[in-house]
Amino acid sequence: MAYVLITGTSKGIGFESALMFARAGHHVYATMRNPAGAPQLADIAAREKLPITISQMDVDSDDSVRRAISDIHYATGPVDVLVNNAGIEMTGSIEELPLSQFRSVMETNYFGALRCIQAVVPHMRQRRSGCIINISSVAGRISNSPLTPYMATKFALEALSEGLAGEMKMFNVRVAVVEPGITDTEMAHRIKSESTSPYPQHNRMAAIFEASLRQHPVPPSEVAKTILEVYESGTWQLRHPVGPGAEGFLQWRKSFTDEEWATLWSADDETWYARIEKDFGMDTRPKEMRRAAS
Repeated sequence: MAYVLITGTSKGIGFESALMFARAGHHVYATMRNPAGAPQLADIAAREKLPITISQMDVDSDDSVRRAISDIHYATGPVDVLVNNAGIEMTGSIEELPLSQFRSVMETNYFGALRCIQAVVPHMRQRRSGCIINISSVAGRISNSPLTPYMATKFALEALSEGLAGEMKMFNVRVAVVEPGITDTEMAHRIKSESTSPYPQHNRMAAIFEASLRQHPVPPSEVAKTILEVYESGTWQLRHPVGPGAEGFLQWRKSFTDEEWATLWSADDETWYARIEKDFGMDTRPKEMRRAAS
């Protein structure tokens, strides 16, 4: 049995991961910003008598992270596994999105993970044992509008993870990055084709999300299963794409030069939608474009 700390467990991947680890016999510390506003995990844990302890922690706050992890250490001792899952999405063009929103998403997705890492790493290093799993995304290796603000945080998390792996392996502490593709979560469903921006990329990307969620939905439990497997397998592999679309999208990006990638995203609508249909077999054109073509 391991003591597992998971951040962002009120819903989605974090919620499913807490249940997955607990049902496998591990003691889970499930943290979230507002436990009172998300009682579902506590209800399931009580009903199934699962070893889940729910506590309040805001990864944006130094004091909150320090206090929550100190309480865990005081109650049961050091954390064996840290799963950095807490995250928020952000869409918008670089021109139009306020700088404060770039800072906000970086605060949660990057600095939030870093805070938790710095709180647990000294104990793992001293014990020469532990596992840190950072939940990134295929967005950590691909950048395109309108997800650039979000993708920048995942690029940063990937760099942090790779550097951390190089530091911690000599102390027998494993570091892994789980990279889901488009996953059937509330976050994914919030990306909709309703932008009035002069930049067309928002509606194009939203169309890909909508088609993927409709045709090939990947439940968050599939990502949670991979997270558990990464820990229990003892693997030292760093990166773990999840879902049928994840590896495919990564390979798609590799098929372009950097210049070709920029050209595709700046192409006219008909060129863009035709390329998506050719490469993925999905007609993601808006209804008005389909009517005009018929």
